[in-house]
Amino acid sequence: MKKVLNLLAVLIFTCAFASLAQAQATRTWVSGVGDDANPCSRTAPCKTFAGAISKTADCGEIDALDPGGFGAVTITKSITLDGTGTLAGILASLTTGVIINADNTKVITLRGLSINGACNGIRGINVIQAKTVNVEDCVIFRFANEGILVNDADGVAVNVRNSVIRDNAGDGVSLASSGSFAKATLDNIRLSGNGNGLHAKGGSKVTARNCVFSNNTSNGVFVDGNTGLAVAHIWQSQVSLNGGNGFQAGNAANGNSSGLTIAQNMIDRNTGFGVTTSTGGAVATFSNNSIIGNGTDGCAGCTPVGPGN
Repeated sequence: MKKVLNLLAVLIFTCAFASLAQAQATRTWVSGVGDDANPCSRTAPCKTFAGAISKTADCGEIDALDPGGFGAVTITKSITLDGTGTLAGILASLTTGVIINADNTKVITLRGLSINGACNGIRGINVIQAKTVNVEDCVIFRFANEGILVNDADGVAVNVRNSVIRDNAGDGVSLASSGSFAKATLDNIRLSGNGNGLHAKGGSKVTARNCVFSNNTSNGVFVDGNTGLAVAHIWQSQVSLNGGNGFQAGNAANGNSSGLTIAQNMIDRNTGFGVTTSTGGAVATFSNNSIIGNGTDGCAGCTPVGPGN
């Protein structure tokens, strides 16, 4: 009798586990007219990303069927949120649009999303921990703090492509790490109307190409080793009309190293310096940048470099 009961318990556990596995689909769907009580299938979609994420398997995908506001979400697994082809909105009043707090093996992709802070949202995307975060074809705007904040000690890689980060009271993109370097690659990004466009803080390494850093309240690009080494490399970008400096490497408030390399950039009409250094800052230039019409032109303190050097 005891053996029969044990066998029965095993069968019940196995069936329960199988049911749980079946409940998490690899692809789920959200709709503006969905319901989070649904299974999030193509014919019975959910209403919000938060409702769908618990029904989506690790390494799965949540797709938007039609226009809708799909709500703020916290991500703890490898997943893709894809709003390509429709208006997939996250209206994040008084909260953060997307919080990423997965372990350091997880890859998260956000694609085709409009993340709106409604002038009082905390921040657009907060990367606490992950292996890789991809932000593609997104618009992030009107937050009280950063558009994207990265502060992960485990060496996260953040890739932002074909996106607009604008009109945030804090930095457009801010990176820092107290452990392994937080790394970011920016490709075809417009950072405008923020505090600093890009703020590379201690423990960060950033590469940017074909970007626009314009009309920010403070600096277009600020490399600020506030707690440790910060490094940025900026190529073929527009750095214009910022209320502070176009590029600034170093911070008089600390003595940590802040390294900046610039090549083939248009640096013009910034209120302060086109390019400047402060305590701990160093700028290497390939001497092929256009620096004109700023409060102060030139590249004082820069070190010319070239191919092969």
